[in-house]
Amino acid sequence: MVMLKIGVLGAGHLGKIHLKCIKEIETYDLVGFYDADSENAAEVSAELGIKAFHDMNELIDAVDVVDIVTPTVAHFSCASQALKKTKHVFIEKPIVTTPQEAKILIDIASEANVKVQVGHVERFNPAFIAASEYLDKPMFIETHRLAQFNPRGTDVPVILDLMIHDIDIILSVVKSNIRKISASGVAIVSDTPDIANARLEFDNGCVANLTASRISMKNMRKSRFFQRDAYIAVDFLDKEVEIIRLTEADTNNANPLSMTIDLGNGKGSKEIFFLHPPIVPINAIKTELESFAMSIINNTTPPVTINDGYNALEVAYRIMDKMQRTLVD
Repeated sequence: MVMLKIGVLGAGHLGKIHLKCIKEIETYDLVGFYDADSENAAEVSAELGIKAFHDMNELIDAVDVVDIVTPTVAHFSCASQALKKTKHVFIEKPIVTTPQEAKILIDIASEANVKVQVGHVERFNPAFIAASEYLDKPMFIETHRLAQFNPRGTDVPVILDLMIHDIDIILSVVKSNIRKISASGVAIVSDTPDIANARLEFDNGCVANLTASRISMKNMRKSRFFQRDAYIAVDFLDKEVEIIRLTEADTNNANPLSMTIDLGNGKGSKEIFFLHPPIVPINAIKTELESFAMSIINNTTPPVTINDGYNALEVAYRIMDKMQRTLVD
């Protein structure tokens, strides 16, 4: 079995989750981790029994794969150093701080000829995986990603912290260029908008309406996809999928589990089917890290590429630009 030596940069809340997941993945040999906070590093090392490196470059030199779970502001520095040493890189979302940094990183990664995967974890959400096979050219998409206030997330705008998940999901589903973006937001408890709404209009006619808030009374992560003869609702939080499909009614063999509606004016009737696809429970973070290992071992394209990370970030910045203009006006 191929074993990839891996090191983790960042041992905060999410970094600890990565460390625990990597310990369970057979294709990885977890060499250790680095955290700029030496006190936290010592605590995590003692708790998880993993070596804490005191020098980031020493850890990078010792591994084949670098997993970057630092605050976003450090992503570019960490990733560029790892890539220049021709290490494969897994980097949490958002990929970096700005689209300009992302472009530079793409060039460095291309020159290094290594694999890079971005941690847009909702791609690996079991509910989205179950719904994916039913998604077929949706023409209207509505997303709500609401979170209770947590000071830990206020170092970046709500667009980059929360909405970017849904931006990536939408871009993975809608294979068309964005024609127009409208956006608005309100800053309530931080210096940047805490509640935001964006409308994306695509060249193929699809419209996506996204809402994100980090000061909600309850948590919610739901997306609704409307397409010809079908409505698909995905609950990313509770891992549930509901599908309503319309098919031509067979009057001779009516399905007792379906409803039939008469379209009137001699247009016949349609059967309405309610589906709840089975959800296979998986650890999404562990699964995305496993998929990255497989892309390296099999020399295949990672499921979420560095270009995917750039595209989501670029759209996020276009939304923030529109929002800033609205706030100024």
